[in-house]
Amino acid sequence: MKDIRDYSLLAHNTFGIDAKCKRFLEYSSVEEAQQIVAGLTAADQPLLILGGGSNLLLTGDYEGTVIHSAIKGIEVLDNETLAAAEGENLKNPDFVLLNCGSGEVFDDVVAYAVEHGYHGAENLSIIPGEVGASAAQNIGAYGVEAKDIIYKVEAVEIATGKVVVFDNQDCQYSYRQSRFKHEWKDKYLVTHVIYRLSKHFVPDLDYGNIRTSMTAKGIENPTAQQLRDVIIEIRNAKLPDPKVQGNAGSFFMNPIVEKAKYEELAAQYPGMPHYTIDAGHEKIPAGWMIDQCGWKGKSLGRAGVHDKQALVLVNRGGATGQEIVNLCETIRKDVKQKFGIDIHPEVNVK
Repeated sequence: MKDIRDYSLLAHNTFGIDAKCKRFLEYSSVEEAQQIVAGLTAADQPLLILGGGSNLLLTGDYEGTVIHSAIKGIEVLDNETLAAAEGENLKNPDFVLLNCGSGEVFDDVVAYAVEHGYHGAENLSIIPGEVGASAAQNIGAYGVEAKDIIYKVEAVEIATGKVVVFDNQDCQYSYRQSRFKHEWKDKYLVTHVIYRLSKHFVPDLDYGNIRTSMTAKGIENPTAQQLRDVIIEIRNAKLPDPKVQGNAGSFFMNPIVEKAKYEELAAQYPGMPHYTIDAGHEKIPAGWMIDQCGWKGKSLGRAGVHDKQALVLVNRGGATGQEIVNLCETIRKDVKQKFGIDIHPEVNVK
């Protein structure tokens, strides 16, 4: 267990903001998580539960306690044993359950799954961050979300130190949302996530330019590894490496609008990209709207918009968190003025 005072968070946020926290606590087991919550006092408030810091923007020093998981491990669970406790459905030989420590790098889990023939996570390749955050934020990309593969989430309740296990349905997942971001916020330390993956590969190629990229490579029926490789190639081509240029990946969520609003805009902007959610709603890419407002590649002080993907805000070097917030708010105002749509940050601003 780590317990450090006046701790620099530079290595714990991909925006590269050099901020400090009053106290930093790290747990490497369920027992250490329980020890940590038992020792918390009013002086440790407010709490910030941190994963890889790839979805975080610090606007200054954090006058509270940061808690981080270092629980590692990827374990294939015995379906037969679980079936006895959970019900017959787990005996299905077509699925496998992976129990993963919340401090594991999420993409290492995806790589492990692909290597071992466990499928469903390929489209989530190289999303930055850790396993615990996948369950809290319902990360997603290319038509797949973490909720599609999450079976259960194990956590320690901060108020009581009890170990609790939540089903997928308990977490009330929706687009980039879960109860961990709302009524459960700062109430649980996630310790493990169990993913449910298939032993049969059914590729999902119909989002973004996956199929186009496959065709360009002459691949008609990709393997899971080929799909993962193409996803990685696409993401690397348009997203900056945070080790080179500070960023938190997609800064904004793609707005979901009423069909009538979409039709109104589609008449004004022929060829506007969109993804149908259901009969009454469409998702419009925020990056496209930001680009239409002329922001791609532009800067406001030391904060800027990436030149290949307008959804990504970057630290051009030495930017403060407040400078990035100022850029965010200016962009939001421009998008609202041009399209009449509110876009909201996906990134956690502290």
